[in-house]
Amino acid sequence: MPERFSELPADSSADRLVFRPVRLRRGVFVCPGPFPPVVVQAPGRSHGRPKIASRKEARPMARPDKAAGVAEIADKFRGSNATVLTEYRGLSVAKLKELRRSLAGNAEYAVVKNTLTKIAANEAGITELDALLVGPSAVAFVTGDPVEAAKSLRDFAKANPLLVIKGGVLEGKALSADEINKLADLESRDVLLAKLAGAMKASMAKAAATFQAPLTEFVRTAEALRVKREAEQGGAGEPAPAAEAAEEAAAE
Repeated sequence: MPERFSELPADSSADRLVFRPVRLRRGVFVCPGPFPPVVVQAPGRSHGRPKIASRKEARPMARPDKAAGVAEIADKFRGSNATVLTEYRGLSVAKLKELRRSLAGNAEYAVVKNTLTKIAANEAGITELDALLVGPSAVAFVTGDPVEAAKSLRDFAKANPLLVIKGGVLEGKALSADEINKLADLESRDVLLAKLAGAMKASMAKAAATFQAPLTEFVRTAEALRVKREAEQGGAGEPAPAAEAAEEAAAE
């Protein structure tokens, strides 16, 4: 008990009252009463210089939600055949929704945090985006046609200059903003497949005609020989026109 409690007169009514201590902060209490309040330090706490934690002890532990976010972004990097990094500073929520609709079916457009994205990209084996992860960043994770995704981003950036294409990665190779625009100038996969199918169809028709030509000649020659044989068996005289045709066909 503090000394002030013992200083009270024996007949004082204070010794018959119970005053609950009031907590000021952790480990520090004040005892109210009719006398000047007494501040009491909880036992077991150091009153000297506070201990300075080492660098290892002071490092904060990774929060579970951050670890889950890194894992999710890393999975998106691994599951994409291309990624395009953009800056969306100044774009409204409505514009971002419009951009996502234009990319639907080919890419997922996600606003990301630079630090977590850098960690996730490195975990997925991608280091080409490290220097570009500054400012408000959003990534288009392309799972469909990279050409169509590049076209959508380029066209949206032309109509909305606040969208800035920084660069990207295609099949493990780094792409600059100019290279992404050049990629957008290429014909889409569907168009290329249609042209390839047309070329293959024309080649097959040409090959069929080539294979069919000798057979036709053979049939014509066999028919001519048959006519000639029948004409010879028919007797003497001038050869029939059919026989002459057979001789000409045989000569060919």
